[in-house]
Amino acid sequence: MGFFQKLKERLGKTQNKLVHEIKRIVTRSPKLTADSAEELEAALLSADFGMTMTLRIIEATRKAYESKGKGEFDFVKVAADEVEKALSSGDPSLLDQGDDLTVISMVGVNGTGKTTTCAKLANRLKQQGKTVNLAACDTFRAAAIDQLKVWSERLDVPLTMGDYGADPAAVAHDAVSSSLSKKAHYLLIDTAGRLHTKHNLMQELQKVHRVMGKKLESAPHETLLVLDATTGMNALNQAREFNKAVPLTGLVITKLDGTSKAGMVVAIQNELKIPVKFIGVGEQPDDLQPFVAREFAHAIFGLDE
Repeated sequence: MGFFQKLKERLGKTQNKLVHEIKRIVTRSPKLTADSAEELEAALLSADFGMTMTLRIIEATRKAYESKGKGEFDFVKVAADEVEKALSSGDPSLLDQGDDLTVISMVGVNGTGKTTTCAKLANRLKQQGKTVNLAACDTFRAAAIDQLKVWSERLDVPLTMGDYGADPAAVAHDAVSSSLSKKAHYLLIDTAGRLHTKHNLMQELQKVHRVMGKKLESAPHETLLVLDATTGMNALNQAREFNKAVPLTGLVITKLDGTSKAGMVVAIQNELKIPVKFIGVGEQPDDLQPFVAREFAHAIFGLDE
């Protein structure tokens, strides 16, 4: 099964609920009335597309209806096209500094899958012929260190780690030093999960980034926020607050296979203009894939490629 078909299948919860409701409304209403527009708005909002994107889709539909008439346009196709346009802003590719070390910091709240995402991304980069190092900077959770150690052994990727309770900034500093000496292409930093509302923990994350920046100019070069799709619009609040503390360069959306609210991907990128770089739709290493706007837009509405 190709990734598009897998994505389409895994987005089934969002797709089934959303497309079924859209078709019910559009089939029943002979034209786009105020009532049918309101119902369509409610259907899109229930999938967590956010008010801005929802109104944009409704307006595009209204224009299409006025120019073509009901029999000439497909609401689902119009909606997918608008979503694709919104998601196409920004560069979704991962930074690659060639022969120079690229440091990537994975940030986010507890339970989003940062550690697993680090491992999956390391696996992906290694398959591309890149040399990769890992750093266990979540020193507050002994299980996180152990988990990353298991992954580093499984993937045969070097790991820098400290003792439980060690200063995460010191671990990050050592990881950059080690990666530079080994002439690695990438260093992936697994930071501790922290609530976006905890000011002291966000300050600590800023310190980790400052320390790396002193050791290697502009490090971290990428700061990827890992978001759990099942949290819906709460993920938007997380993205806002993390972006204030440590400017984000990209998003990784995990657990898309377990939510009916995948529209949150569109809402976040539409407001913050931070590109989605990877999406996760399962537990297997190859279930983390680069984000392609057209594929996502078509999959969420049940359309073919």
